[in-house]
Amino acid sequence: MTARIGVVTFPGSLDDRDTQRAIRLAGAEPVALWHKDKDLKQVDAVVLCGGFSYGDYLRAGAIARFSPVMEPLLEQAKAGLPVLGICNGFQILTEAHLLPGTMLRNDHLHFICRDQKLRVENAETAWTTDYTAGQEIHIPLKNNDGQYVADAYTLDQLEAEGRVAFRYLDFNPNGSQRDIAGVTNEAGNVVGLMPHPEHAVEPLIGTGRTDGLPFFTSILKKLVNA
Repeated sequence: MTARIGVVTFPGSLDDRDTQRAIRLAGAEPVALWHKDKDLKQVDAVVLCGGFSYGDYLRAGAIARFSPVMEPLLEQAKAGLPVLGICNGFQILTEAHLLPGTMLRNDHLHFICRDQKLRVENAETAWTTDYTAGQEIHIPLKNNDGQYVADAYTLDQLEAEGRVAFRYLDFNPNGSQRDIAGVTNEAGNVVGLMPHPEHAVEPLIGTGRTDGLPFFTSILKKLVNA
């Protein structure tokens, strides 16, 4: 049976189609989920894609966190459903308290769009097993509110528990504390990151690399072997 991975579209989402394409390239079946859906259509995993949900008018991800689709997502994520939040999706996951910390406006107060070098810090989550710890990858980055912040206790706890999933290398593009580009929950089924792996799955687009494809092959292998 083909693994089914839901992709949630909110008003203002930009990268739902790109994410669906990445899922197909990995060999899974993408399932479109609308923000008003009250069930997850029995998907095996969910991706909250990038964009500007509800225009980021209140705070990035703050309104989307209360969309009807988030109620079953919260419940099932806490029960082990794999969830990946990309950029705005990461912001939504922090607003929903599925991941610690929060996202602020970039420290230079400008939108940034660039190819970004990352180091994989945790290759044991549901979304990162096709990487190796310490691997350096290039993933496109585009955000206005990408500065990851948390109190010192939370940051120390993330470091001690190996829950920093990705870290910026060579250049910190948004002022994120400790160069954190992505984190995971304690169970490793929920991961959020600011860069966009769905834009690095084919050699002719994005970075010209396929460094983002292992996100989607990792979850496929986990689901197939579950």
